[in-house]
Amino acid sequence: MPQPGNFWTARLALVGDRSPGVRAHARIPELLDALVQRDQLALDAYWIPTREAESGGSLAGFDAVWLVPGSPYDSEAGAIAAVRTAREAGIPFLGTCGGFQHAVLEFARDVCGLVGLEHAENQPEAEDLLIVPLACSLVGHEGAVTVEAGSLAERVLGAERTLERYHCSYGLGTPYLDALRAHGLRFSGTDDAGDVRIAELPGHPFFLATLFQPELAGDGTRVHPIIRALAAAAVEHAAKSSAPTHT
Repeated sequence: MPQPGNFWTARLALVGDRSPGVRAHARIPELLDALVQRDQLALDAYWIPTREAESGGSLAGFDAVWLVPGSPYDSEAGAIAAVRTAREAGIPFLGTCGGFQHAVLEFARDVCGLVGLEHAENQPEAEDLLIVPLACSLVGHEGAVTVEAGSLAERVLGAERTLERYHCSYGLGTPYLDALRAHGLRFSGTDDAGDVRIAELPGHPFFLATLFQPELAGDGTRVHPIIRALAAAAVEHAAKSSAPTHT
């Protein structure tokens, strides 16, 4: 069968509040061009502000959802709704940096029933925090990530250890990790201290979240494998959605 990337253009929702001051946002158009030129993966990308994403219908018809960096978002509810839509509808999903944080927060609230958990950046006075300030900020840092064998992340990266770039000051706290695991979330990448850096959802067509920012890898001319994998999943979703049905 011909490769679907040669015939279908997938629709990608870039959920986030676009700003020229966010380096990852400035890099994304370059990455989309590189996907076409180097990988023959064409994505028709649309920016969806988080307030617009509060409406579930705002993501109708998209083949992938990418919750991009840039927190605090204008609308936490919109970021959470975007994750929920992708998770429940089986739409390929990638969350990076703030997208990672809100993907885990959505899972904790909507799947685990931990509705009172908060994000410290959005609710710094809250008592029950899932996303907490990092002891040492990772803004501008690089760090090694060990990837669990047999995971989606390991298949995508093709390695069990990788060096990644960060631009964040918040991460996942530890008290609720067991509850998240018990409900099916897999933590497939950790730093050298054992802190979670990658999460994924087995059984979903493609659901991956990273605290690091793959957008910042290299000079933008070669796409990080995680972004390439999202693009491939989006094109596959578009191909399946366009395939004729037979009765």
